[in-house]
Amino acid sequence: MNILAIDIGGTKLAAALINADQQISQRQEISTPASSSPQALTTALTQLVSHYQGQAHCVAVASTGIIDNGILTALNPDNLGGLNQFPLQNTLENLTKLPCYLLNDAQAAAWAEYSQLAEQFRHIVFITVSTGVGGGIVINGKLLTGPHAFAGHIGHSLADPNGPRCGCGRTGCVEAIASGRAIAAAAQLELQGKNARQIFAEAQNGNPQAQRLVENSAQSICQLIANLKALLDTECIVLGGSVGLASGYLQQVKQQLSLLPTPFHVPIVAAHYQHDAGLIGAALFAAQAHSVQ
Repeated sequence: MNILAIDIGGTKLAAALINADQQISQRQEISTPASSSPQALTTALTQLVSHYQGQAHCVAVASTGIIDNGILTALNPDNLGGLNQFPLQNTLENLTKLPCYLLNDAQAAAWAEYSQLAEQFRHIVFITVSTGVGGGIVINGKLLTGPHAFAGHIGHSLADPNGPRCGCGRTGCVEAIASGRAIAAAAQLELQGKNARQIFAEAQNGNPQAQRLVENSAQSICQLIANLKALLDTECIVLGGSVGLASGYLQQVKQQLSLLPTPFHVPIVAAHYQHDAGLIGAALFAAQAHSVQ
C-alpha cells in the first residue's frame, strides 16, 4: 500500500503516492495560497488530497515552519503568507480519514538524503536554500528534531549583525541574506522587482549586481557550513532547494569554503532527490512511525 506524501512550501504544495521502494507516482503540484487565512490553506489541501482517496494507508507531511504537536507555526511568517498556529495534523486527518505523520520539510529532506548516504556517513546536515533557508541534522544515524521540533532551523543563525532584519524578528539571519526572497529584496536599480530566478539568469548573463547578490548568498551559506562543521563535526553537507540547486551555486559555495582553514572543510554534495527530497523523507519517516504503532 502507498503512502500519500505532501510537501508544503512557501511557493508550492506538492503531493504524490510513494510505495515501499520510494517510487513516486501521481505527483501533482499547486501554488501555495497567497492568502494568510486558514480557510485558504484548508481549501488548497482539500483540492490536493481529493485525487488520492482510497489509495494510501497513511499521510506523510513535510512542511515549512515548525511542526509541534501537529500545529504548524511559521518562525518567519512571511514564508507562509503570515499563516501561523494552523492545526495541520487535525485538518489533514479530517480530510483523509487516515493517520498523519508530520515533519519540518528540511528535516524530512535530511532524512531522505541520509538514506542515500548511510553507507558512507553517520553524521550529515541538509541545507535547503529556497524561499527561505532551512536545515535538517542527522547525528549518529538519528534525525534530530528536538523537544519542540525546532532543531535544524539553521537559517535563523546569525550571518551579519549589521544585516537586514529577518522575518523571524532577529537581525542579520542567514535567511535574510541567502534565501531567494532575500536575494530579490536586496536587488536595486535595474534588478529591482525581479525574483531570484530572474536575478540568477541576469548573473549568468554577466550582470555585476546580480553576480554580487548571488555571491553574497553563497558566502553566507559557506560561513554557515563552517559553523556547522565547528559545532557538529558533520561529515557531509547536502545542498538543496531552488537556490541551492541553481546552476553554478554549489560550485561557488565549495570555492568559498576551500579558502577557509582546513579544519572547516567538509564535503558538499547536491541533493540526490532534488526537489522531491521532502516527499521521500516524509514518507520514509511515516513508514517507520506507522510500523511501530
